[in-house]
Order: sequence, then C-alpha cells, then structure tokens
Amino acid sequence: MARVIGRAGLLAMAWLALVGAAPIRLITQLSQARIDINTSFRGAELLVFGAIQYPRGAVPDAPPDIAVVVRGPAAPVTVRQKTRVAGIWVNARGMRFESVPGFYAVASTRPIDALADDRITAIYEIGIRNLQLSPASGADEATTRAFEAGLVSIRERAGLFAERPGGVAVTRGVLYSARIALPAAVPVGDYTAEIHLVGKGRVLASTSTGFAIGKSGFERWVYVMAQQHSLAYGLAAVAAALLAGGMAALVTRRRW
Repeated sequence: MARVIGRAGLLAMAWLALVGAAPIRLITQLSQARIDINTSFRGAELLVFGAIQYPRGAVPDAPPDIAVVVRGPAAPVTVRQKTRVAGIWVNARGMRFESVPGFYAVASTRPIDALADDRITAIYEIGIRNLQLSPASGADEATTRAFEAGLVSIRERAGLFAERPGGVAVTRGVLYSARIALPAAVPVGDYTAEIHLVGKGRVLASTSTGFAIGKSGFERWVYVMAQQHSLAYGLAAVAAALLAGGMAALVTRRRW
C-alpha cells in the first residue's frame, strides 16, 4: 500500500511539475475580420484585445508588458531624392527597398526601448527603426540610413507608420487591449496583428491573427476591372475622359 501511495505521489508531483512548466499563452481577438473601403471611407479603428493565460492561473505581481504590431502587405518601394536644377525640382538619385509594409503600427505598454534590448526588438521587428526594409542597392550605410529616414518620414506623415507607447491597456494583469488607427490611405490586402508578451527583457509568448482590408461597392468594381481587365479598363478610362472633355467644351461654347 505504501508503495502504491508512493507511486501516486510521484505521479502527482510529476503532473504538477508539468503543469508548472506549461508555457504562457496569449488569446487574441479582433474587432473586425474584414474592413471594407468604399467611396465614403475616411479611415477606421481596429480594436485588438485578449487575455494572458498563465500556467495554473498564477498572475505575477509585476504588471506584464505587451507589444501589439499590426502590419500590412509588403511591396517594393523606390525612394527618390529631389534636387533643384535651374530653379526646378527634379528627381535625382534613388534607392529601392524590396520589402516595405504598406502599413505598420506598434502599440505597447511602455516605450519600446524599455521593453527589451535592441537585439530582441530587432528579431521581432518591434518598432519602426527595427523594420527590415531590405535595401537593394550597394550604397554605404550613411546613404542607406538617409533614404530609410526619408521613407519613414513620408509614411509617418501619411499615417501609414506609427508608434504608440502606452497604447496598450492591461487590466488586472490578464486582459489587454489596444486601438490601432487605420488612415484613409491604407492599402488593400491581407494584414497581420502580432501580439508579444515581454518580461525581463525576453519575449515570453507570441501570437498572431489576420484580417483583410478590401474595396467594396463601386470602388471594388473599379479595382477588379483595373487588376483583371486592364485593357478594357484603360479604354473605358480614355473614353470617359474624351466624353468629359467634349461635354466641358460644349458647355463652354454655349456659355460664351
């Protein structure tokens, strides 16, 4: 009997050890799985929310840090530097970046520098300065940094790149939420929301979920025509331009 109890005790201890070693999990939901762009679209707000599932429900005393990263479809982008020639601004040298997200926003409980060191934030691409934009040219580092800064500045002014330290709210150390502003110029495509739980300078858990931004109504019809029937779309655009020009000329002639 003692041997049986001993085995049962060992099994219980092993089970507790296994449960205690279980990983932390992140449960995430989005307010919308799809965002439609139509003629009245003026931007949208995406709510990212969820819960932290600790092993055995043991919530730590120290408040957790959360970083929410939302990124859109990546595409090559060429950035050109303008120079003044004979009083006219013209394009000069340029640099091509092979992988630029059409949208990138990060919200965090604290400033990114306070979450983890540069190595960790670079691995998970947490923060605009940690984006891997993949410059295609063999320019020196100073030139590459200058063009990167120009690209980031353009995207930030358009609201397509953004950082919000303090933009993640954590309730009772378990529930978290963040609101991500999507501007009117946001591109269509598939998006990903990545959520990282950070503690003691390490990423303890990560999860991701996707959503889509697409055109609807007349906007969608125009987009599909331009993408799938480019020749017909081009001819229709030329015909519409000629018709509009003819009507404008007729109105002007009658008026004068």
